[in-house]
Amino acid sequence: MKTDLSTYDKNNTAFQQSIGVSRIIQSLWFICSSLLIRNPLIPFSGLRKWVLQLFGAKIGTGVRIRPGVQIKFPWKLTLGNHVWLGEHCWIDNLTDVSIGDHSCISQGAYICTGNHDYTSSGFELIMKPIIIEDGVWIGAKAVIAPGVTCSSHSMLTAGSVATKNMDAYGIYQGNPAIKIKERNIPS
Repeated sequence: MKTDLSTYDKNNTAFQQSIGVSRIIQSLWFICSSLLIRNPLIPFSGLRKWVLQLFGAKIGTGVRIRPGVQIKFPWKLTLGNHVWLGEHCWIDNLTDVSIGDHSCISQGAYICTGNHDYTSSGFELIMKPIIIEDGVWIGAKAVIAPGVTCSSHSMLTAGSVATKNMDAYGIYQGNPAIKIKERNIPS
């Protein structure tokens, strides 16, 4: 069997239904995201938070959203209290992404809920939610693959790639990321 991208369902009816909003809302989000969320000339985190909530994101108190953040679908995003989203992090949430209280997603991190079935000739889309629990730190330019749960206070070091669930208080490094030690946070 060979890959045949001409058979890929470009309209992907199942995917369009899973988006949950009309194409008009999607288009409005694309415009607002470009002008108000990703725009580095607007320094106000509060404005970003308000726009994301306007489009259905569930956002707690004390959230900081830096310039250049990219979010695919805000209506599929939940941010807890005191979450930090660093410059140019990308939440590619084709399905649900939940980020717990006091978690930090550093600059350039990539959170990806979608991939393709490499065993299928039609290269079908696969979507799996990502859960980032309380107190997690995702380092700069780190990647979280579809379906991964980052358990409480775990840490993914800069440039690492999480393809499997991360244990609570574990520090993970590498590609693919492996647990290198326990995270000790003094009281």
